[in-house]
Amino acid sequence: MSRLTEFRKRKDALFAESEQSPLSPEQQAEFTALDYFPENEEFSLVLPVNRENAGDRIVVDTSDHQPREYVRYGTITFPVGEHEETLTLLGQPGQSRLFLPFVDATSGTETYYNGRYLEPRLRPDGTVEVDFNYAYNPYCAYGDGWSCPIPPVENRITSRIEAGERDFSLGH
Repeated sequence: MSRLTEFRKRKDALFAESEQSPLSPEQQAEFTALDYFPENEEFSLVLPVNRENAGDRIVVDTSDHQPREYVRYGTITFPVGEHEETLTLLGQPGQSRLFLPFVDATSGTETYYNGRYLEPRLRPDGTVEVDFNYAYNPYCAYGDGWSCPIPPVENRITSRIEAGERDFSLGH
């Protein structure tokens, strides 16, 4: 079993059984598994980071209209088919974790309309591991009552990222 398959299995179990699940008890009773794109090696990348404008503050709107402040860590540029796309990596003051909220051409049809999230891993050499196979829906995709960052304009791309979680449906 691949690392990704094992990860997805654990996540499905958490959604089905845990009190930490974003699903309501009624949803959990009907839940079997999340719907995912097949693993796509094209979207498992190690990329250099352009640190121009790093440290700039960026305010991101949220689903409950309570803006959150992030720090621009840098940008990544990567191929999608014959095109190149650029996305901005965000950080939070005082934290070393990176956050990548994005909207792509699958948003609103095959994936959650308000985009998906990813948490790229910073490597010791300064590059980042960006594996879109781990892209996930914000908790707002599962029900009301959550405050979810909405990807900023600079993280809205026209290419299709056919990797990670698809839109939520209890039919899966």
